[in-house]
Amino acid sequence: MCLGIPMQILSVDGHAARCRRGEEIELIDVSLLPEARPGDHVLTFLGTGRRLLDAEEARLIAQALDAVAAALSGDAAAIDHAFADLVGREPTLPAHLAPPVASRPEPHS
Repeated sequence: MCLGIPMQILSVDGHAARCRRGEEIELIDVSLLPEARPGDHVLTFLGTGRRLLDAEEARLIAQALDAVAAALSGDAAAIDHAFADLVGREPTLPAHLAPPVASRPEPHS
C-alpha cells in the first residue's frame, strides 16, 4: 500500500525540494510540480511530489496519518480527536453505494 505523506517545502533546487514533516527532512522530486515554492505543502508518494495542498488539507491528512499510527500502536485515546467529524454519528454511504430500497408488493383487492 502506498500512502501520500504531506510535507512542507523548505527549499527548491531545480526538480528537487527539501521537504519537512515534523522533524523528518527528505529530498523530494518535484518535477511534476513546476509551480512548487518554499512554504508550499505537497502530497508526496515514494519520494515524489504529486500535488500541492493548502495548509488545512495538509494538516488534516497529517492528523489522520497520526491517528492511524496511534491505532496501530494500540493508543485508542489518541484517535478520536483526529476524526472528530466522525465520532458520535452513524456512518452513511454515498447514494451510489447505498443498498436499493425494496419496493412493497401491491396489495391485492
